[in-house]
Amino acid sequence: MSRRAPRSLPRLRAPLARWQERDAVHKDGVLALVLALLAFAPTLSQIGAQIGDLPRRPGDALSVVLILAQALPLTVRRRWPAACLAAVAAAFAVHQALGFATTFASVGLYLALYSAGAHQVRFRRGTAVVASSGYTVLAVVLNRLGSPQHVPDYLAFGLVLAVAWLVGSTVRTRRTEEATRRRLAAEVATATERARIARELHDVVTHHVTAMVVQADAAQFLLTSAPERAGDSLTAVSDTGRRALTELRYLLGVLEATGDSAPADRAPALGRVGDLVEQARRSGQPVEFSEQGQRRPQGVDVELAAYRVVQEALTNAMKYAAGKPTRVLLRHGDAHIGIEVTTDGPAAAPAPRKPGPAGGRGLTGLRTRVRMLDGELEAGPRPEGGFEVRATIPSQPRQE
Repeated sequence: MSRRAPRSLPRLRAPLARWQERDAVHKDGVLALVLALLAFAPTLSQIGAQIGDLPRRPGDALSVVLILAQALPLTVRRRWPAACLAAVAAAFAVHQALGFATTFASVGLYLALYSAGAHQVRFRRGTAVVASSGYTVLAVVLNRLGSPQHVPDYLAFGLVLAVAWLVGSTVRTRRTEEATRRRLAAEVATATERARIARELHDVVTHHVTAMVVQADAAQFLLTSAPERAGDSLTAVSDTGRRALTELRYLLGVLEATGDSAPADRAPALGRVGDLVEQARRSGQPVEFSEQGQRRPQGVDVELAAYRVVQEALTNAMKYAAGKPTRVLLRHGDAHIGIEVTTDGPAAAPAPRKPGPAGGRGLTGLRTRVRMLDGELEAGPRPEGGFEVRATIPSQPRQE
């Protein structure tokens, strides 16, 4: 038997999948049909809802119609719950008032009440009031017909009916709360992703455009002072543009992804910090680059965050301290990655920006990103002039 079980699972999955794809009316129709058939099963004849305890009346064609009327309306219990409850309740009331024997179809009354509580959208209070009034009328009619039941009996049965409604109402409330939580979570996730993409675009565009502007200005100056060197500056502009296009293609690939993560080897990483330094040097910014410790494989988020910190710092150096000596230091430790970018000279540090709807860009956005990785980033002016950027990011082993 243990060998047959795994083989039977795929056979059951296909019918189950097809059943789940059916609409609510089809599923409820099957439920109503099964309930109607069980109502005529002798072993279930004594199971069901019963109130009044009037003298038994032999079954006839009318009783069959009333039995079916208590079960078949459940076909629309989710589409038209109020109409379903009205039809089932009316059939149940007539069935009890005429003294027909209890059948399993009377369980449909509980299902109809549950469905009204769970799926009725409009006029919920009105539906509850009408249902309660209808039950009161039924109790009065049964009492006039000579029912031996007393007020406590009617109250107890009414409480059971109320519980069926309240169970459905509770399920509806929980579904509504869950839908609200999912919607809010989706909105937060969307806003977070938009903020992340906005920061990425800011880092890419600002850095490369700043470098291209500086390189183009240098080429324009060299055209008159040293024409033989202008070609190098124009080549640097072209190379910077290609790097910008490469990173923009990476971002577009992330945006176009349909559930699969973007290839990690295309994301900017610590191994490409040297390219940033070389690009800044070709833009006329004197940069000294050094590394301490042994570089270890890191998670993609850590590598990208460290790369963006260096990129933003060099962008600010070219914008606010053009031509001033700049030093980039990477420290590779066992538990952390340290980043230091310092710029000499009397230039002031870039003014901090207030966080906007996207959560802040530039250094503000990078500070948020680093903190999400349990790291810290500090940026500001140096006492002796210039400014510095310091960041510490915990190491995360790459998940294979």
